[in-house]
Amino acid sequence: MNKKLSRRDFLKLSTALGGFALTPSWMPRLSFAPQGVEPTGDLLVVVFLRGAMDGLNAIIPHAESRYYDLRPELAIPEPKSGDDKSAIDLDGFFGLHPSLRPLKNWWDDKSLAIVQAVGSPDPSHSHFDAQDYMESGSPGQKLSSGWIGRHLQSTSWQNESPFRAVGMGGVRQSSLRGTVPVTTLNSIAEFNLHGTTQAQLAQLYTLGSNYDALANETFAAIQTLSQVDTTNYTPEGGAKYPETDVSMALQQVAQISKAEIGMEVACIDVGGWDTHNQQGVLDGIFGTLLSELATAMDAFYRDLGERAKRVTLVTMSEFGRRAYENGSGGTDHGHGSLMFLLGGNVNGGKVYGDWPTLAEDKLYGPGDLAVTTDFRDILSEVLTKRLLNPNQQDVFPNYAGWRDLGVFRS
Repeated sequence: MNKKLSRRDFLKLSTALGGFALTPSWMPRLSFAPQGVEPTGDLLVVVFLRGAMDGLNAIIPHAESRYYDLRPELAIPEPKSGDDKSAIDLDGFFGLHPSLRPLKNWWDDKSLAIVQAVGSPDPSHSHFDAQDYMESGSPGQKLSSGWIGRHLQSTSWQNESPFRAVGMGGVRQSSLRGTVPVTTLNSIAEFNLHGTTQAQLAQLYTLGSNYDALANETFAAIQTLSQVDTTNYTPEGGAKYPETDVSMALQQVAQISKAEIGMEVACIDVGGWDTHNQQGVLDGIFGTLLSELATAMDAFYRDLGERAKRVTLVTMSEFGRRAYENGSGGTDHGHGSLMFLLGGNVNGGKVYGDWPTLAEDKLYGPGDLAVTTDFRDILSEVLTKRLLNPNQQDVFPNYAGWRDLGVFRS
């Protein structure tokens, strides 16, 4: 690009990037962590399954006959030895959808745990509201900050790396809202701030204004990330990343983690889970989404190698699907869902939570799986045991009496 970036263009750019023309949110505090105050907790990776994942067809209660009564067309077949088209038994009661087969190794390794019938106590069936409540960490109350943003703000260390919090996909996730700057990117190779090229940012050096020092730090951050070699990257452990969005995002999280540039949190969005129509049983939309998620998680965890001991991956979804299948080959908005928890300090090989059953008098509202575990119980356990942040009440206001399920080792 030959055109020089003018002051007017820069101010427009600043507004687009950070929402604040005078103090763009991507500019402040872009310096690396001083020695002696490095974070000591896990790298937290949050994968948000947007659209409301059907937990009942991902982790199947195959030992409960009522499941097959409620879903005569969509039910996943009971586990059958040697049949790769049936559920994969986990504990005699629950089973994995066949498309989640890559995760079975980590279940057997006790690095993978599952929480069933988990979710928000708020009854909303609105995607927008439910996601906002969950990402703010305050069901039924809309806050201006997110739970991860408050976590980063309330830690005792002062890690000021520009990559302390990374939102993959180019859009800052609501859970990251807060006072700590967040870097969003689509890819390492084409790192940009909402479409800004490195060439444009380089021109900020010549603006001759008070922005120069901040611009220099921003460009230095880009230069730091550009040193991560994406073209010659060889994953560890024989990991193979499929060319899917979630897989490529997790691969880049692994690369940034290995670069050791101060990343504490990475957030990834995976959409498409609103399966009202033609959900499919073994094939179809749902099976494809599960396969992409499982192969990506499997590759990521293999690639981490020894680093897996200091990584915790959590999946979330705003709510689950109704226990009854609908007349369009799909499932409608429900209540209880599930969470996958993967990491070197997960007490895995177990399905956690109180199973409410699918009995008619145990269903919630119009026929939903009930929520028996508040999602904040799980996140509070992650917070205190793996992220080493004792300020749980600052992160989840008005939720001091959380329940420790023992999913994680301290």
